[in-house]
Amino acid sequence: MLFPLFVLIGFGALVLFSAAGGSWEPYASSHVIRFLVFLPMAFVISMFSRELAQFFAFPVYIVIIVMLMAVEAIGFVGGGSQRWLDLGFMQLQPSELMKPGLVLVLARFYANLPIGLIPTWRSVVPAAALIGAPVALVLLQPDLGTSLALAFGGAVVMFVAGLPLRWFLAAGAAAAVLAPIAFFFGLQPYQQRRVFTFLDPESDPLGDGYHITQSKIAIGSGGLSGKGFNEGSQSHLNYLPEPQTDFIFSTMAEEWGFIGGLVVIAAFAMILGWGLKTARESQDRFGKLLATGMTATIFFYVAINLMMVMGLAPVVGIPLPFMSHGGSSMMTNMICIGSLMMVARWNRRAPRTGLIS
Repeated sequence: MLFPLFVLIGFGALVLFSAAGGSWEPYASSHVIRFLVFLPMAFVISMFSRELAQFFAFPVYIVIIVMLMAVEAIGFVGGGSQRWLDLGFMQLQPSELMKPGLVLVLARFYANLPIGLIPTWRSVVPAAALIGAPVALVLLQPDLGTSLALAFGGAVVMFVAGLPLRWFLAAGAAAAVLAPIAFFFGLQPYQQRRVFTFLDPESDPLGDGYHITQSKIAIGSGGLSGKGFNEGSQSHLNYLPEPQTDFIFSTMAEEWGFIGGLVVIAAFAMILGWGLKTARESQDRFGKLLATGMTATIFFYVAINLMMVMGLAPVVGIPLPFMSHGGSSMMTNMICIGSLMMVARWNRRAPRTGLIS
């Protein structure tokens, strides 16, 4: 797991160096420093016992809920959204912390729920409340991408916990029926425009469709091997918006081409494959649910970001893990990595001791 992780961090630093016009400041240096700070945190998390992880599940969830409420009261406003708490040394986005926090509390809930109650309402209503509270608070910011990420992570944990498939099919059908209502009455005007732009980006190439049009140009112009390191014209001439965060894959593809893209995707595939392997090898419900949910959280980041920059999904502001510049995103994904390392350690200990501990 560490090899592809280091590849992504190093590759991300090079791309951020180029995105800043050939300078380590302000993106690449802070990117590496944050990783070096959060890597020990991941190793500390990996040393937690199963009992300690379960004990902290609900307190952690409650603390993050309080932080989300604080965002509404005293949150820092940036880019037209109120999503951050100003801690002085960094701008913390509590909604990012809720992604692994929600997975942890749901894994704790289902791990202690008797098997016989899984196909009953007692397995759905409490979990729906645990998911619904942070989703509602995040939608108020407004942040549709993060709310979808929370819902996705929660749904994956519920599915792996053994809830009947027909319930998910019914929920999907209900969502399809309610989607038009949610679109016209629930989304902000700029979010509606993003959906229209996704469906027809060429309709307004210099307005709402500008981001995705320039992203496609950057990716396509890279060709097989790219234009060369620090030679990306789209990012250097400021045609590509947010080349250091949401559209970092476009910045990379322009300079490193199709080959660079394959390296990035292969590295993510190795990490996600390791996460699923850790979940399969887990010998208890809590570990299996926790590992699957953390892997799903990383997968959502990767899938939505790559689809977004290639025009296969609306622009929702999801960074690319371990490559995009951003402290909250790095912290969240390193928490996921640390949690997977923790479950992997439990798996290694179980065969030797014969006990689940």
